[in-house]
Amino acid sequence: MTVISANTLAPDFTLPDETGQQHTLSQYRGQPVVLYFYPKDNTSGCTAEACSFRDDYSAYQEAGVLILGVSPDSIKSHARFKEKYNLPFPLLADQDHQVCSLYGAWGPKKMMGHSYEGVLRTTFVIGPDGIIQKVFENVKPSEHSAEVLQAVQGA
Repeated sequence: MTVISANTLAPDFTLPDETGQQHTLSQYRGQPVVLYFYPKDNTSGCTAEACSFRDDYSAYQEAGVLILGVSPDSIKSHARFKEKYNLPFPLLADQDHQVCSLYGAWGPKKMMGHSYEGVLRTTFVIGPDGIIQKVFENVKPSEHSAEVLQAVQGA
């Protein structure tokens, strides 16, 4: 599975958020978007990543950047995760992992000697024109927001 590279048009999609409201990527043309794929709500790495985006959220707002988190968890799981950690951005439910696959963020993983298919922690910085400006793969959850913020502020 190949991750979509920078300087290509971000594939459009529509997914529901934690309230069931549909979000279509192309509806956000005209503003930069940080689209981050994460494996699972309420796990240590994913919580650290989401909370780092939350903690830096005002800087993203000042830069006019929208953050969208995507995982295969259900709408209900996202609602609980968002409420528990007071996350100020939408969490999109990709339960059949179609969008994860579309972006190359779904593939083989290993944990404790077991191989399985899952979300590859990947983030895309998408420009106001819909073109992917930067791709982050295999990110370190707790430090990731600072890296992304640097990329969007330098853009």
